[in-house]
Amino acid sequence: MMDASKYAVGYYPAPGRHLRWAEKDHIEKAPAWCSVDLRDGNQSLVIPMSLEEKLEFYQLLLKVGFQEIEVGFPAASETEYTFLRTLIERDMIPPDVTVQVLAQCREHIIRRTFEACKGAPSAIIHIYNSVSVAQREQVFQKSRAEILQIAVDGARLIKKLAAEYEGNFRFEYSPESFTGAEPEYALEVCNAVLDVLEPDSDNNVIINLPVTVEMSLPHVYASQIEYMSENLKYREHVTLSIHPHNDRGTGVADTELALLAGADRVEGTLFGNGERTGNVDIVTLAMNLYSHGVDPGLDFSDLPAAVQTYERCTRMRVYERSPYAGALVFAAFSGSHQDAIAKGMRWREEKGLHRWTVPYIPIDPQDIHRTYDADVIRVNSQSGKGGIGYLLEQSCGYVLPAGMREDLSYRCKAVSDHEHRELKVSDVLEIFRSAYFNHDDPISLSDMHFSQKKGGARAEIVFARGGVETVMHAEGNGSLDAVSNALKAYTGTQYKLRVYTEHSMQSHGSGSTAAAYIGLEDGQGRMFWGAGADTDIIRASAHALLSAYDNMVRK
Repeated sequence: MMDASKYAVGYYPAPGRHLRWAEKDHIEKAPAWCSVDLRDGNQSLVIPMSLEEKLEFYQLLLKVGFQEIEVGFPAASETEYTFLRTLIERDMIPPDVTVQVLAQCREHIIRRTFEACKGAPSAIIHIYNSVSVAQREQVFQKSRAEILQIAVDGARLIKKLAAEYEGNFRFEYSPESFTGAEPEYALEVCNAVLDVLEPDSDNNVIINLPVTVEMSLPHVYASQIEYMSENLKYREHVTLSIHPHNDRGTGVADTELALLAGADRVEGTLFGNGERTGNVDIVTLAMNLYSHGVDPGLDFSDLPAAVQTYERCTRMRVYERSPYAGALVFAAFSGSHQDAIAKGMRWREEKGLHRWTVPYIPIDPQDIHRTYDADVIRVNSQSGKGGIGYLLEQSCGYVLPAGMREDLSYRCKAVSDHEHRELKVSDVLEIFRSAYFNHDDPISLSDMHFSQKKGGARAEIVFARGGVETVMHAEGNGSLDAVSNALKAYTGTQYKLRVYTEHSMQSHGSGSTAAAYIGLEDGQGRMFWGAGADTDIIRASAHALLSAYDNMVRK
């Protein structure tokens, strides 16, 4: 039996009323981004990345477009130290990129950190100490004044060492476990640090407010951020940064509301890797902005490649339902969804629209290197005629009439249901061809000749069955009608030709130049379908007719 009585609210709302963020309905511009994959992300792995893997991941971050990258905690281990030195000594830090290094507010750690940064073209020295009530009381057993002094002493030391070492340094301070501290006290600590670091137009300082552990609803955090933004000293020279985790599963919501509340910068990881339930997912945040027409400043145009690198280097897996990046996030198996997507795609194409409005698909999958046939319309026993027809049209060039699409969908669903598997495009094409396409057994066409007559056409048709050819003559209101009348006379069978459509396939790269589709109705009102393709449209139509007839007599 679960006992909720042991839990209570463990966070501290901002004093007063801070709800200006609630009046905004969208984020107008992208924040500054800082990847912490190589520090927060790496330290949370079962097997931390090797030097070679970290270098490969670092190259991915550069390719995506990060201009600030936290590369590690160089004073924590020799591996972390070596990685930073490798980047510096191999001249792997581009001029527009700043590496960030983390250090606790402890003198020997800060000094070791500056040693590691020697020669870096640009570096952010990121210091922190915990300010939460729980950590003050249980871990450090220090007073508020003593915890504040730790932060001030750390700030004084990094300012002193920055003057002694060659390099271009920026400063960042994080009151760790910000969400578990009284906002008034966190503000007092941050302002004391700022008084030491003295931000100005040439010395922008980063104040980073971590959701080290998610404790509150997202709107509470937003009000805390607004309170801090309104009351930080030197605000015009301070970059207000946030570093959300995802313990309550609302890391993205925390971040987006915090950006509305005045945050300027976000620290996070690709695909949300990090301790416990992870850091906030920068891919989701960036693509959310993109879906609202805001350039995120990060390039995820080949998201599948980024997933592959991430999975290879971290030995983690991107969940199939992860927003944007998951293998199934654009997949539609439901028949009604597939039909809506197919109609939306056609609507957009017919109207020549630039704006993306397709139902069920929040962004164009092609923007992130996904494809419609492999990623959007997926075929299983739940799929419908609209999606299967659209898939066949987009991938293979066959534009089936509505009734034929429905008949094909039943055939595809039966195979998927019987074999308990998803069908690929190649499977759908094989089912289509096997069921309808250019049937020539038991009856085939050996030859056809036509002549015009008033109001129609005369036909000489050579049918073959079992190696025996038979010449039939017939008339009709057109060539196809004449072939149909010849077939009826040859077989002694009656039916009605209810549906006929045809189209060119040249634009789809097919070896055939025309495709035709025919629906025949038998004496009991049942419909039977056939398809044909040939360089000659009349032959294509005749093949479709014989295929539909074959399906009818087999039934």
